[in-house]
Amino acid sequence: MGMILVYSRNNASCNVLYNRSGKLMQCIVNRRAQFSASHRYWLPELSEVENVQRFGLCTRAPGHGHNYVLFVSIAGEVDEYGMVQNLSEVKQVIKQEITSHLDFSYLNDVWLEFQQTLPTTENIARVIWQRLLPYLPLVRVQLFEHPELWADYQGNGMEAYLTISIHFSAAHRLAQPSLSYEENCEIYGKCARPNGHGHNYHLEVTVKGEIDPRTGMIVDLGALQKVIEDRVVEPFDHTFLNKDIAYFAKVVPTAENIALYISSLLKSPIRELGTELHKVKLIESPNNSCEVILTTLNDTENPTTLPHSLTSKT
Repeated sequence: MGMILVYSRNNASCNVLYNRSGKLMQCIVNRRAQFSASHRYWLPELSEVENVQRFGLCTRAPGHGHNYVLFVSIAGEVDEYGMVQNLSEVKQVIKQEITSHLDFSYLNDVWLEFQQTLPTTENIARVIWQRLLPYLPLVRVQLFEHPELWADYQGNGMEAYLTISIHFSAAHRLAQPSLSYEENCEIYGKCARPNGHGHNYHLEVTVKGEIDPRTGMIVDLGALQKVIEDRVVEPFDHTFLNKDIAYFAKVVPTAENIALYISSLLKSPIRELGTELHKVKLIESPNNSCEVILTTLNDTENPTTLPHSLTSKT
């Protein structure tokens, strides 16, 4: 692939993909919508104690609500009018098939699918895909329950992705111990200054798994949050990474190396929860972020042998 052009306007955006010779390959158009709805996690075949143990506060009647934000992505060739599909038609389809039903609704009752499988974020995304597919050339449905929790569904059976966003604050210094101060300044610039500097890091952890046909979940959300809190947030927050995290005494704590190290810390415990760690994205600042795609990583759990080439800046 040679080039990607990105265009956005109000509630729509477009990614235009070209091959190396400059020939148009495909255009992906993204349409945004939103709805407010409530839901409750409760399985009648379980006792009250069992429901509370599994779903916690989400069992409380009559439920709780969210302001959901939906992104619908469609793909195709650009027609003679310069469009993959008329956005007015896309907007109308989403309203007719989705938001007019879900907005200000109690999700558990609105569609039969949510009586069979609980209306979790990942399952709502899956059902929205199914209801839009007869009308739109879908490539992805992304649903935000709130800014720190969202799901992606791409039409692969019961497979879905769930992302949690968290943050921690830490300081670091970029310098190779074997180099002089002048040499480090040549490589890292101001980041090599001896007393370091800090960031409010934002971390996005994406897991991939099969939606349970009854609970609607690909993973126990509470357990996943605890793993991230225990393995990353608690040990990293309000530290000087070079001094307080043993691994970074010898490894320069760049955004790339931090993301790779976090991925090594999370991969095994997330697998023990019955799902797979798919991606770790570390946002160091509005101008600098790094993504590690775990599906291409070596299976080793030893941080010292992490494949450092598998990182990218966005």
